[in-house]
Amino acid sequence: MEYFFYCRDKQGVGDLRWEMAEEHWAFMDRYAEKMIARGPTLTPDGEQATGSMHIVDLPDADAAYEFAFQEPYYLAGVFDEVLVRRWNNTLGRTMWEFAGGTAGHRRFLILAHGGPTRIADRDVTVEENRRYLADACSEGLIAHGPLLSEDGADWVGTASLVELPDRDAAETLVRQDPFARAGLYERVEVHDWRFGGRPAE
Repeated sequence: MEYFFYCRDKQGVGDLRWEMAEEHWAFMDRYAEKMIARGPTLTPDGEQATGSMHIVDLPDADAAYEFAFQEPYYLAGVFDEVLVRRWNNTLGRTMWEFAGGTAGHRRFLILAHGGPTRIADRDVTVEENRRYLADACSEGLIAHGPLLSEDGADWVGTASLVELPDRDAAETLVRQDPFARAGLYERVEVHDWRFGGRPAE
């Protein structure tokens, strides 16, 4: 089962985050073979982390709970909020298989939270949404998939990792998304993001 995690930092925890970095990386090393994507969200200038995003293939909800709440940053008090959702890897690959890396482009996490209107109530489908993103930013689509309820039965949003020229391009991508135009999103977050992992020595 694939799970999406977004952990939002508290204000003023930059020093604590740095102090706990090695413990965080050591914890994540245990999941290296199951990791689909990972990395911090950032302030627009790229200087400070604002949260941590991970997408991981895990056996069940208990394993997802352990991943989220036994993580060293969480235990140390770095995070203000932890979002855990089932996810579906529609591209069928990891971020390390992404062939992009266009000079001057930036990377973003687009986290779209579904509202009370169900997909079945609108003339729009998950597949249509996926095709739109593939057409709109085929070379910049790093990872993409629906956020799902705990049992995996219900759509509750969308999470995408994209590489685009700038934030304006990311926000345009969101506005033209078929789900957004159909009113299915309650709110959408666009975060600056970068590939994560232990720095190369």
